[in-house]
Amino acid sequence: MELWNHTSLSDFLLLGLFSHSPYDFFLFSLVLLASTVALASNILFLLLIQADRRLHTSMYFFLSQLSIMDLTMTATVVPKMAANFLSGRKFISRGSCAAQVFLVVMAGGAECFLLAVMAYDRYVAICHPLRYPVLMNWKACSLLALASWMGGVADSVIDVSVVFSFPYCGSLQVDHFFCEVPALLRLSCADTSLFEDLVYACCVVMLLLPLGVIVASYAWVLAAVIRMPSTEGKHKALTTCSSHLGVVGLYYGGAVLSYLQRASARTPAGDRTTSIFYTIVTPMLNPLIYSLRNRDVARALRKVLGRWRV
Repeated sequence: MELWNHTSLSDFLLLGLFSHSPYDFFLFSLVLLASTVALASNILFLLLIQADRRLHTSMYFFLSQLSIMDLTMTATVVPKMAANFLSGRKFISRGSCAAQVFLVVMAGGAECFLLAVMAYDRYVAICHPLRYPVLMNWKACSLLALASWMGGVADSVIDVSVVFSFPYCGSLQVDHFFCEVPALLRLSCADTSLFEDLVYACCVVMLLLPLGVIVASYAWVLAAVIRMPSTEGKHKALTTCSSHLGVVGLYYGGAVLSYLQRASARTPAGDRTTSIFYTIVTPMLNPLIYSLRNRDVARALRKVLGRWRV
């Protein structure tokens, strides 16, 4: 009752991930550490790309957009989760809840499209190297990145508009650590089955269509790499592509588990687990994957560290 006294009738209550037992506090510390690493590594990656002119290429431009999307995802979810856990006040206003839905869906949807754009970029670079400067000039790269963001914005506007048009009566306890669309729909006292079917169809399109572009692009890339006479060229192409495929596998693995399930097959515990994966784990690993065995990034890091020492 004391918790309800601090909230208005329109506030939601986020039940969160953990209680306040010693074991849960340890798990919370691990999640907070992973989130800090995700935020710090993505910020550092953005600074390195900005600081070194040799990283001012289309590939690293798209990587910088990916880091911004990952930062948006983690920064939207983790601070509120941590504040609620440490303060014990688990409420969130409808406006803040709507903002979380908007930003998470926007960043997630934009990342789906951006990963397809990055696969196309690698296809052009490896299969059409002579035409690459023309096909992937700065204007084309900017438009492709903007289109990815606009796709995410369109998806999030639709989700927020419809989800918060439903009446919510009775319990407003969200069995999650942030406002996610499926968790909110469970609380509605209206029939949401039609919208859930539309969300499912939309997710199929937004996940499988870009995934089809990625698979087709890398099929052509693999065929081109096999025909390369130079062993060094093959190694460089495979290193770059393997990093991107690692990121694709991480992101789409979590996204498929999260969104390509029917509402009847979803559980709150399963939703919380997969949400940790795509809001914290993937943003933490993405910059590390692209940095490992990447000589350009290592050179830029040594350059920046040298400046700091001076």
